[in-house]
Amino acid sequence: MYSLFTLIKSDFKRNYMLKSKFILFFFRFANALYEKNIVIKIVSIPVFVFYKIITEFLLGLELPLGTKVGKGLALYHAFGLVVNPGSVIGDYCTLRQGVTIGNKLKKDGTESRCPRIGDYVEIGANAIIIGDITIGNNAKIGAGTVVTKDIPEGKVAVSSNLRIL
Repeated sequence: MYSLFTLIKSDFKRNYMLKSKFILFFFRFANALYEKNIVIKIVSIPVFVFYKIITEFLLGLELPLGTKVGKGLALYHAFGLVVNPGSVIGDYCTLRQGVTIGNKLKKDGTESRCPRIGDYVEIGANAIIIGDITIGNNAKIGAGTVVTKDIPEGKVAVSSNLRIL
């Protein structure tokens, strides 16, 4: 795919906050080790543990090693972010705080596949994207939107079911 340097450089260009740069640098570095052979994985266990402690316990986000993430990922206010490792995120995507991307339980009790997110997708704060779905390139998902269906390329998805009880 892309070299480690290319990934880090593209992430740094899209993130102005030091926290986001740190998270993505650490993710890219640890992920590069995670994708190597078994010997390097074993030797790198302290890096993996440190990554998990820093990101999950101290910074409050889950971006697991092994997750397929394209270049130029932007994290705005990276807090409360949860990404299932089976998810695929394309190039130049933007994730804001509180975003959840993952699988769901099907009616038969088994777990679905995870979402596949295209390139240049913007995902608003507290959006939830779950299930075996595809988000097309250049799509936008509004804040607080729950997405359980495919979103075609270039479309905007927003929650419109306002109910006042």
